[in-house]
Amino acid sequence: MKEDHITIKGRMVAELFDEFRNLKDRREIENTVTALGDAHVADQMSDQGNTAMSHMAVGTGTPTATALQTELDRNALTSTTQGTGGDDNDVIYVGTWAAGDGTGAITEAGIFNDPAAGTMFVSASFAVINKGAGDTLTITWTVSFGAT
Repeated sequence: MKEDHITIKGRMVAELFDEFRNLKDRREIENTVTALGDAHVADQMSDQGNTAMSHMAVGTGTPTATALQTELDRNALTSTTQGTGGDDNDVIYVGTWAAGDGTGAITEAGIFNDPAAGTMFVSASFAVINKGAGDTLTITWTVSFGAT
């Protein structure tokens, strides 16, 4: 008997730049797909009404199953795209925090479908990224659906 398994997995890349656009820190971090994130995918495939993922947030705690523990700042996604060719089962989300935005000792991040609350699709916890007032942070989050 053949078994099919659809998995959802993700990986985020966080890049911190100084005011001159010099790379200060780069991290590749595995993420957690939440139970609510799994349900959100089913909702989107059945078009039952949940809004699409639209925001990324950063914080100074450790994510729970439904939210960031200590959310510092949440921004609208800079872009959302689908991969191409052999990566067409990927969705790439990009979030950006400009100078003066989201400043702090960042240790958690997540993707949400609301500017203030909503469903947390994926989250990640990591060693501190110290974002100074003049720094820019870009997080590129690739979520892959299926085995390829």
